[in-house]
Amino acid sequence: MAIHGTLSTMSVPDLLQFVATGRKTGTLKFGRGKIVKQIYFENGLIVGSHTNDPKEYLGQVLIHYGKLDEKRLQLAMEVQRESGGKLGEILISKGIMEHAEVQEILRIRTLDIIYDLFLWEEAQFEFYDDETLPQDLIRIEVQPNSVIMEGIYRVDELARYRELIPSDRAILELGTGWTSSLNFGKEVRQVLYFLEKRMTVAEICYNMHASSFHTYALLYDLVSKGIARVAGELPEEVDPEVELAALRGKVSESLRAARADLNGGKPDEALTKLHNILELEPKNGEAQALLLEAEAKFIKHVTLISSRGMPCHESLSRRTASSKGSGPRKGLCSRASTANGTSPQSYPSARFAKPTVCA
Repeated sequence: MAIHGTLSTMSVPDLLQFVATGRKTGTLKFGRGKIVKQIYFENGLIVGSHTNDPKEYLGQVLIHYGKLDEKRLQLAMEVQRESGGKLGEILISKGIMEHAEVQEILRIRTLDIIYDLFLWEEAQFEFYDDETLPQDLIRIEVQPNSVIMEGIYRVDELARYRELIPSDRAILELGTGWTSSLNFGKEVRQVLYFLEKRMTVAEICYNMHASSFHTYALLYDLVSKGIARVAGELPEEVDPEVELAALRGKVSESLRAARADLNGGKPDEALTKLHNILELEPKNGEAQALLLEAEAKFIKHVTLISSRGMPCHESLSRRTASSKGSGPRKGLCSRASTANGTSPQSYPSARFAKPTVCA
């Protein structure tokens, strides 16, 4: 059985808890724009991961943790291009790294992939229950509960870091507290080199071959000591694919809400949501089918009330009656009155002018 939704309806901690508690086997997939991440589970345990985010590739992680230099990584990747196979398996077969070292790096990489998901605000997710795991998967074993605790901690810490560093678009430079006589380790000296070039936080993260959380921690320490400072911030660029993914998520949620209204005997509220959806996606087949069902139920509902001697407009919800732009029209209620044998009347319509999609 597959489940799907958006992070606005089910958070990453809730999803991990769901899989762990049910001791499920399968793949949990996240998508945000062009970035796709997959977490593999077996009996509730995390056993592997996959990502198409360049900064999370295994080679980047190996360089960051000092397990490999650029030269040896290029040699291993050349073998991979010629013969195929997993980079980790190539490193082991060529004697460049021990099996235990690769396992540990894969464990760290999987954790970093998941921890980054805790920082995502908008994304689509799908869980494929009992899906076969990749045959070439190099297995690890991680308890989801420990990941949840660390992930929540990182969210709190990042909120603190962003009090001084507002976003990945922030441009940083050397501050007044910087002097060449200060003694720093190799990693911090590398950060200072990027600050001298006035790079953004996102650029520094990529060039450090490190997770954004780790880089934010280093930058926060330097900014708080006056060694670095925020020089500005690039304007936010809206990724059309991210925006489209968020829109699809809202439409999906509104369709579920409209279906619930229909099942709960609220056809007028369902009509509101469905017209909102069709303004955004006029060719949405599911919304069109539900609209026909909602109109039929609405007419039946109004006809029943009208036969009892009650004006049908009194049966509409407060939201319908008070909506802007819902002046008298010969719409559904007129058809209902005709069906009941009474003269057509003007009633508040269930259609609204420029409403927003229900979240």
